Amino acid sequence: MQPLAERMRPRSLAEYLGQEHLVGEGSVLRQALAAGFLPSIILWGPPGVGKTTLANILATELKRPFYSLSAISSGVKEVRETIQKAEQQQFFGRANPLLFIDEIHRFSKTQQDALLGAVEKGTITLIGATTENPSFEVIPALLSRCQVYVLKLMEEAQMLRLINEALKRDEYLNKLKVVLESSTALLHYAGGDARKMYNILELVCSQGANEAGDVLINDEMVTKILQQNLALYDKGGEQHYDIISAFIKSIRGSDPNGAVYWLARMIEGGEDPKFIARRMIISASEDIGLANPNALLMATTAFQAAVAVGFPEARIILSQAAVYLASSPKSNASYLAIGKAQQVVAEKGNLPVPLHLRNAPTQLMKKLDYGKNYQYSHDFPGNFVEQEYLPEALSGAQLYEPGQNPAEEKSREWLRSKWKNKYGY
Repeated sequence: MQPLAERMRPRSLAEYLGQEHLVGEGSVLRQALAAGFLPSIILWGPPGVGKTTLANILATELKRPFYSLSAISSGVKEVRETIQKAEQQQFFGRANPLLFIDEIHRFSKTQQDALLGAVEKGTITLIGATTENPSFEVIPALLSRCQVYVLKLMEEAQMLRLINEALKRDEYLNKLKVVLESSTALLHYAGGDARKMYNILELVCSQGANEAGDVLINDEMVTKILQQNLALYDKGGEQHYDIISAFIKSIRGSDPNGAVYWLARMIEGGEDPKFIARRMIISASEDIGLANPNALLMATTAFQAAVAVGFPEARIILSQAAVYLASSPKSNASYLAIGKAQQVVAEKGNLPVPLHLRNAPTQLMKKLDYGKNYQYSHDFPGNFVEQEYLPEALSGAQLYEPGQNPAEEKSREWLRSKWKNKYGY
């Protein structure tokens, strides 16, 4: 028997629930369907919100041939074979097919390049689905040829409607006597993901039914069953955020043992190495900063190397970077400095730039004293001269407070020798 999520998959827009901003009356995709023309699009949204379903429905509504590839299991060869089939369709005078690529963010640059010509010529209409930001994951040339549409998590009212529909319409569940006493836990664990909700509902009904086929669904029962059955890591759900949080906090807490353990949990759970590496880049700057400036270089290099080699070898690179970051001295001084600066901007507004710091590319600006009395630091001993670099209203404001570590203590001493008492270093 197919999973409940597949049995309940909508087959038409009339059955499709959610994403009103895209498929509701007067929406952009409704208008495209009415006109019989669909541009190449990227559907961007979290798991279980209907990206694949919507692609299938669009093909059905437009009565167009439909090809589907998964970026996990398909390569350049499969892409070119599909494009060749599409060209044959056009040769026989048929409408150009829709090509759906699930998880398009997992396609390499070479694989994405293979799509360019066919998309540009109109040989295929591309529908890509991704859970990652297309700005980072789709090459600019392909992205410029596609419209990006954002799909949202399902709302609680919509999830409840899906639950009730499944209990009424599904050929298996409608044979059970199900009483939904409470749904808080069910909705919490699903987290706006319709596919996960269907999986949980099916699991709860199968394990919670007594011999007479009666099922009483309440929060306690759902929690008990899920704690016994849910996978230890779900890269699209709550565990995804809990484990990356534990990983970063282990690095921040200078515990390489904790860092590599949570790293292993993510790797074994199938996490995207780019997601892990990006978070390490952030941590290298936020948590380590100027206490060890090489940390940012290490994290950035690890990202590039992990992407270049892929799994399984990328695990070694990620481990090396995680251990290095966890073992580095820590400072959040730069992180706090930009936070303070942004708060000042929010409170004080757009304070005027002092005249001596302004650019003076025209004679009129020079007459208005733009740039007047600016002192070029390199003309002075030690490449330093004391002058004001903040707006007058902020003179003397200390936004950067060096951290308590050898590298930044050295910076503090240098700043104090230059600025004396001006900033309180």
